[in-house]
Parts: sequence; structure tokens; C-alpha cells
Amino acid sequence: MLTFVLIASGYSQSKTSARSGGKSPWRLAWSDEFNGADGSLPEASKWSIENGGNGWGNQELEYYTGRTKNIYVEHGQLVITARREDYSGKDGVSRHFTSARIKTQGKFAQAYGRFEARIRIPYGQGIWPAFWMLGNDIDQVGWPTCGEIDIMENIGREPSTVHGTIHGPGYSGDKGIGAPFVLRGTRFAEQYHEFAVEWEPKVIRFYVDQHLYATRTPGELPKGTAWVFNQPFFLILNVAVGGNWPGNPDSSTMFPQKMLVDYVRVYRRSGP
Repeated sequence: MLTFVLIASGYSQSKTSARSGGKSPWRLAWSDEFNGADGSLPEASKWSIENGGNGWGNQELEYYTGRTKNIYVEHGQLVITARREDYSGKDGVSRHFTSARIKTQGKFAQAYGRFEARIRIPYGQGIWPAFWMLGNDIDQVGWPTCGEIDIMENIGREPSTVHGTIHGPGYSGDKGIGAPFVLRGTRFAEQYHEFAVEWEPKVIRFYVDQHLYATRTPGELPKGTAWVFNQPFFLILNVAVGGNWPGNPDSSTMFPQKMLVDYVRVYRRSGP
């Protein structure tokens, strides 16, 4: 894994400003401002809610549900809530934690552009919030051949660090090519932050609050592997509990934990 660290003082973005200064090279292509009725589920025309407790390939401990106990809109934001509770799904799987995971697969996907979300993440050992994307052909070619772009991941034992990573065939899992971004003097859960990638045919740039902290290009891939970021990707938001990377919750982990999403916006380039 290629690793670089950028340390910055913490600050938050206003809801109304995606970028500042000069004429923007981007035009809005898709967005969700989560302005539905309080207590409602996210818009079905934009998001699918996933269900299941099969570990999701990472030995996760939660069961993802579509209940408003785990996911709902409130005060113009999406709330994903991870809970410590016993739950048994219709598939016969029982878990001791619940949470939620939503995706735009089959409803929206785009190749290239700026993908951003303003999020206040949760915290705590074993808590794993993420804003990420998968290649739209995953059902045909499988993972990791479809490609994965992790715009933001956090593992609870690193409250001041988020990670941006790409995965593909030959550089997936713990061999993904990523970089951390570290706040100084505060943790991400204290306030909202904007997480974004700007993705073009042969480059993916990672941002936190408009700070560029990592740039990925085909030249960084392991020898003999392919750059698979040349097709539409769909969006995913979730909060996992436990798993191979974050480890499991312990006696210090408080529940419930909430991820608050102010907006998700996707842009296309309108100029050079």
C-alpha cells in the first residue's frame, strides 16, 4: 500500500458552498439534500436499502435493516444509526448489532466527475462509517474486477483519521492503494466535514474540506495490473460494526452511534 499523511486543522464546510473562488468547472448532475419529511426513509427513487447480516465479506457483526430505527431523514439530513440489540432477519441470521447501508445501484451511476458528501461521522472502537463507490458491472465481473473507490472510511480507533483508497484486481483488500488524512487537535465526529473525489480518465484525487491529500494514477498500480476506473460507478453509504479492519466493539464503545449526512452531490466537468 502506498501511504501518505496530510495533517490539517479541523474546520467544517457550510452547507451551501461546495467550492469557493472563481467560476466552477463543475455542473451538478445528481444530488440528494435529504429534505424529506422527518422520520421518513431516504427517497426510493434515488437509493436502495440493503438488508442482511452475512458479514459482507469483512466479518462484520451488524445486520443491515431498512427500519427507521436504523435509517431515516431528519432536519434535512440522513441519519444512519448503529445499535447494540439482538436482531434476527428473515434469512435466519441473528446478530447483536444493527445498522443500515444504502446504494444507488440501478438508480444512478456515473463515470468521472466530482463526488462529494458532507458528513458527521460516528466514533468508537469497532465503528466503521464509509462513503464509497463500486463499479456498475459488479454483478457481471465480481469484486474486485469491478473496481472500488473509497471516498471516506474511518475506523473508530482512529478518531482523527480518515482514509481514501482504490481497489482493483491485484490491489484489493489490505493491498488497496490508499492514503490517510489526519486532523490535528480534534476528531472527525466533532463536526461535519466534506469528503470528495475528483475522478478523470487517468487520475483520482481525494479531498477533505477542499484539501487535496492524495492523487492516484495508473502509474502507481502494481506491475501487470489494470486500471479499472473507466466505467460508471454507483454510490454507497453505510456504518458497519466490527470487521477485519476496525476490530470489534469493546467495553469503551457507546451505542447508539449515528452518521449524519447533510448532502450527497455528484458533478460533471463543464470546462477544462
